[in-house]
Amino acid sequence: MSDRLSALDASFLYAEEPGAPQHVGTVMTFEGPLDFPRLQRHVAGRIAFVPRYRKRVRAVPGGLANPVWVDDARFDLAFHVRRSALPRPGTLDQLRELVARVHPRQLDRSRPLWELYVVEGLEGDRFALVSKAHQALVDGVHALDLAQVVLDASPEAVEAPPDAWRPAPEPSVLDLVAGAALEAAQRPGEAVRTVRRRAAEVQQGAARVAGSLTRLAVQRSAPESPLDVELSQQRRYAVASHDLAEFRDVARRHGKEADNTRSPGALGVRPTVNDVVLAVLAGTLRTWLQARGAVVTPTTRVRALVPVSVLPADGDDEQRMLEPPGARADSAFGTTVDGQLVDLPVGEPSPVMRLHQVAYQLSPHREGGRAVRARELAALAGFAPPTLHSLGVRVAAGLSRRWFNLLVTNVPGPQEPMYCAGARLAETYPVIPLSPGHALAVGVTSYDGRVFVGFNADRDAVADVGEMPTYLAEALAELRETAR
Repeated sequence: MSDRLSALDASFLYAEEPGAPQHVGTVMTFEGPLDFPRLQRHVAGRIAFVPRYRKRVRAVPGGLANPVWVDDARFDLAFHVRRSALPRPGTLDQLRELVARVHPRQLDRSRPLWELYVVEGLEGDRFALVSKAHQALVDGVHALDLAQVVLDASPEAVEAPPDAWRPAPEPSVLDLVAGAALEAAQRPGEAVRTVRRRAAEVQQGAARVAGSLTRLAVQRSAPESPLDVELSQQRRYAVASHDLAEFRDVARRHGKEADNTRSPGALGVRPTVNDVVLAVLAGTLRTWLQARGAVVTPTTRVRALVPVSVLPADGDDEQRMLEPPGARADSAFGTTVDGQLVDLPVGEPSPVMRLHQVAYQLSPHREGGRAVRARELAALAGFAPPTLHSLGVRVAAGLSRRWFNLLVTNVPGPQEPMYCAGARLAETYPVIPLSPGHALAVGVTSYDGRVFVGFNADRDAVADVGEMPTYLAEALAELRETAR
């Protein structure tokens, strides 16, 4: 049986265009000098754990079926692991500019859909890894993000078993056509049953899903925003990092106020760290809009699509049929990534009220009993954030651009050091791809006591994205002041 791409995976290939490449990235900086031969051996040994990283996409003649994954007979690790260097002094700004130029380039469809740039010359005797993995490749079930596989919890890397991989013979044109015909012949009966079942469930379940993501988005499209533009082929990339304790402190102090109903101005809902992150982003966007001379009124909103992890529940299969493809993504971690629409109150001048409004919007998700706690996600095996960011992007891919203005993925990671080939991971910034028509995407990863934020933006539409880290620091300081 062919390893065929799912309809969703194939859609990432079909919908890809030069202005909107469909790959997710991570920028990781490491302490210590680079031992490149050791790093190459390390990556080569870990590729065995993700077989799809040695497969390429092969189309079926005539489009009779979705493409299939086939072993790349000419797989060349040196083509995918690329060595680069920064000019002195090797600053973080220079690394950001390198990411902005490298990341928008589409991956070579004739080879496995991933690249890993090894960047030398960072000041402080450091180096960086910049990864790119296509959305069709990383589905969280059959393939994880490479960054999750190459990182270890100890400087002493676990030795990979001997790799006896040999590429399987590539199917002929006749094999591909025959396989597509066989699958089509086996599908009609199942397809008819599926259609009938779906029609019955739509009739019976309309009331049950009145508050669902689909119904909410259909009822009201996202507000107009300067973030809704046609994309260019170039990007700008900015980063910010802060102590995780600052966000936790705000959530804890305002949570105590929520418990004390007599406290003046107390929140009605206990906020989480995720709520604080979104409230800080609302303040960041508020200052950004004002700095651009945009009209900001008390009702100004920016609608964010925020993927969240939930536990599977009875009836999930029924609910999934009532949602568009991409509205959720399953993973191998025993969780499902679902999409939540959050209207960020950028017009609200009070930082406390911004936090209150965000927490109130997300409270039904937490009170439903299926929300996965941050500490549980952080305890997942390996370094899961890159894979979870990819699953979050998959949720956005199946939704109309009119439903939201901005994608925000926030993933908790391990709070202890991780290592790659003996080098300690110091920083990890997500690079979230831009959806067609959306000029900004924000990725947030918490790791080892820090919060790392990556702003990926269209180079022309958000030329001032480099100011956003400053605006974010101001919004966080403003909210921390209210917690005192």
